[in-house]
Amino acid sequence: MIKITKNEFDKLSFTDNVLMECDFCKKEYYLTKNLARHVYYRNKKYTICSKECHKQYEFYLNRTSCTCLNCNIQFYKMNKEIKKHENSFCSQSCSTTYNNKNKKFGCRRSKIEKWIEDQLTILFPNLEIYYNQKSAIGSELDIYIPSLNLAFELNGIFHYEPIFGVDKLLKTQNNDNNKFQKCYENSINLCIIDISKLSYFKPKNAQKYLDIIVNIIKESG
Repeated sequence: MIKITKNEFDKLSFTDNVLMECDFCKKEYYLTKNLARHVYYRNKKYTICSKECHKQYEFYLNRTSCTCLNCNIQFYKMNKEIKKHENSFCSQSCSTTYNNKNKKFGCRRSKIEKWIEDQLTILFPNLEIYYNQKSAIGSELDIYIPSLNLAFELNGIFHYEPIFGVDKLLKTQNNDNNKFQKCYENSINLCIIDISKLSYFKPKNAQKYLDIIVNIIKESG
C-alpha cells in the first residue's frame, strides 16, 4: 500500500520516491512514482517489497490456515484441496495415524479387538492370553491362548469383500489360509470369528462375539 494520500501522490514527479508498505511483510520501502502509479491508476490490490515476499505471498494466496486433525499443529493447505477433502492433515503420516484410529473396519487394532481384550482380562484374570503376537506361528494371531492350544481371528468385512480392491482381498485371504495351515501344523485350534456384520463398534453390538469366544474358552478349559 502507498503511505501517502492521493493528493500528495499527484503532486510528485515521476522520478520522486513514494513511501510504500509491503502488504505481505509490512516492511516500509520506496518506489518511484512511475513504478508506484499502478496502485492508484490500475487498481492494483497489493504491493510487495521484494521477489522473496512475492513468492511467499503467491504461496499463501491460494492457501488457508488449517489445524491438523491428528496432531493439532497449524499448517497451510491449498484451497482446492480443502474443497476435495473435509479433514485436514499436515502429513501423510498424520492422515494414516488418524484414519487407523477411527476406522470402522480394517485397522490393525480395531475397537472391538481392544474391547474384547479388556473383557477377557477381567473374565479370565489367571489365564495367559496373547494379543496380536507372532510368537506361535510367525504371523500375528488376534488372540492366542498357549495353555489351551487355542487361537482366535476376528475377521472383518475386508476379509470377505474387496473393500480395498480385489488384489488386496486375495492377498488377505491368502494370508488367512496360511495362518490356518500354520496353526494346524502347530496343533493350534484356530477359531475364525466373522465380525463382518459389525458396521460400527458399540459394546452391546460386540457382546455376541465376546460370548462366542468365552464359551469356546470354557469348553476348551
